[in-house]
Amino acid sequence: MRVAIIGGSGNMGRWFADFLLKDGKEVIITGRNQRKLLEAKQQLGVEVATNAEAVKSADAILISVPIANFEEVIQQLHPYISPEQVIIDIASIKVFTVEIMHKYIKTGTTLGVHPMFGPGARDIAKQNFVLTPTNEAETALSQKIRGYLETRGARVTVMTPQEHDEMMSVILGLSHFIAIVSADILLSLDNLKQLEAIGGSTYKVLLTLAGSVISEEPELYATLQMSLPNMANIEKLFQERAKIWSDLVKNKDRQEFVSRMNILKDRLEKGDLDFQKAYENMYKIVEGL
Repeated sequence: MRVAIIGGSGNMGRWFADFLLKDGKEVIITGRNQRKLLEAKQQLGVEVATNAEAVKSADAILISVPIANFEEVIQQLHPYISPEQVIIDIASIKVFTVEIMHKYIKTGTTLGVHPMFGPGARDIAKQNFVLTPTNEAETALSQKIRGYLETRGARVTVMTPQEHDEMMSVILGLSHFIAIVSADILLSLDNLKQLEAIGGSTYKVLLTLAGSVISEEPELYATLQMSLPNMANIEKLFQERAKIWSDLVKNKDRQEFVSRMNILKDRLEKGDLDFQKAYENMYKIVEGL
């Protein structure tokens, strides 16, 4: 199989190019930045081409471009797509990208896919993928891709694009918001290096979360914050709850603080969240630092 990766010179594009090459696929990549494209060519040993050339020669097409450029890229590609081709996008938002593919691509089979990991992942085993089929053809394709991924050790969840984006508002949106605010606070402190030198496991997790977000492309995170559904309401709720806890500390209301923590602990232990597993995973992250 020959796979064209549109945006293959980017971090995730390179990750998938490397994975697919090791999996025995032929790979051809494209990219706007010629320097990065040539670097990827030398690093991975792949072919490079224009978008049109890559699409014409491929069996499957993987779209790995910034969300802000997604519609423009699909507009460029759709005249060259043939009925037997598969077109997959790996953006972090699914309602928008799926709608854009449906709007322009009238031949071939499209599918929205979200790999729930970044380019730092060592391999595909135990990584989470979300597939978002919307019709019969896409459902059939998703079943094939699910089998392909699970055979290689990945974990796959299937849901609608709407369900995906609603969940990402918490999984990505809230997490990123907390990370950005935390980074804003940490970087305003004069003794950050000293804090890092003496900080324990919990502090290292916070520092890792903040650093992992701030070190990435700001445009991506701005797009996610502005595009995911209900982000304003979720962040408003965050601010309201933060004020409640802040007021308890300000007023030195130890009894109410402890009472509220006990209520949360009880709800967590009785709920669906695997607290112990999350706790263990936190320390696995720290051990890897």
